[in-house]
Amino acid sequence: MIKLAFPEIGDEEIKSIIKVIESKQLVMGKEVEQFENMIKEYLGVKHCFAVTSGTAALHLSMMALGIKPGDEVIVPAFTFPATANVVEVIGANVKFVDVNIEDYCINIEQVEAAINKHTKAIIVVHEFGYPVEMTPFNQLGKKYDLKIIEDAACALGSKNGNDFVGTQSDIGCFSLHPRKAITTGEGGLITTNNDEHAKIIKQLRNHGIDYESGKPRFVVPGLNYRMNNIQAAMGIAQFDKMSEILEKRSVLAEEYHKLLDGSDAFLLPRTRVDSKHSWQTYHIVLHDRINRDNVISVLKDNEIETNYGANAVHLEPYYFQKYKIDNLYNASKLFHQGLALPLHSGMDLADVIRVVKVLREIITFY
Repeated sequence: MIKLAFPEIGDEEIKSIIKVIESKQLVMGKEVEQFENMIKEYLGVKHCFAVTSGTAALHLSMMALGIKPGDEVIVPAFTFPATANVVEVIGANVKFVDVNIEDYCINIEQVEAAINKHTKAIIVVHEFGYPVEMTPFNQLGKKYDLKIIEDAACALGSKNGNDFVGTQSDIGCFSLHPRKAITTGEGGLITTNNDEHAKIIKQLRNHGIDYESGKPRFVVPGLNYRMNNIQAAMGIAQFDKMSEILEKRSVLAEEYHKLLDGSDAFLLPRTRVDSKHSWQTYHIVLHDRINRDNVISVLKDNEIETNYGANAVHLEPYYFQKYKIDNLYNASKLFHQGLALPLHSGMDLADVIRVVKVLREIITFY
């Protein structure tokens, strides 16, 4: 079976984890600090905090930026539901807008049209690792006094020019789920260049603790979103491989692009010469004449694992019942006709050739 995703885990990770277990120092400690410093130096960002998940990073960003009940946060409709869930769980309201069909990311014209007196923030998702150009969104933030959060869950290593995503706004959030380029099992990262945001995040991540004369004081009601040393040790070993993993993903994506180009059956992901794409997922959009779910089933019969790419969140039961939005065409089309193809560093070019060969054979029946 050619798996859709497959984390690259070897002896280095196993030895690092065993070393932490044998030390008996399991909770957040020196390994977490080392991992944070590695990521901070890599991204060139002032503050980095390792947390339990990408969702935890997003939740902390909402709290640190002061989003409260009654506020409104603009969110792309095509994303993983966590992007919207963190807005709802703090009592704010989601304002869904559509995405671009070519890169699957939030449409800036629709964002500006959606801004109103209740709007407090915009979450820009770098979907599948595509690096959204952040300057126009930051300009909107200044124009309307809004906070900008980068949901870079899929995009560790993606760049706009010389700038890494997740470092170009108020707060950046990353995921370290097994489907990402590097993983800590579960886990996440939150980045910011703002000292005040960093202070709040640090407190909230660790039960609301601050220190007075070296003694812990619970100064705000916080959460336990701390990454542990076992996860961080794995992350350190993974980070050492990240450049190689990202390069391998790029080579495989380029091969997909070359082999799939030229057919009206597929809309391929847009790329930019002035950017670097982490290629968390190679996602295509099938023509409306093709039954996407049937294609997934037949590919599985041929030992090739595929899946839909992300959710049309506005159509999920909770959100549809609350907001009753059904006119976001691109998000709906991407959900119903999008197809995530296998892409991970355990594959080689022969695997890509096989996936494309079988896929092309299937679509000849449509």
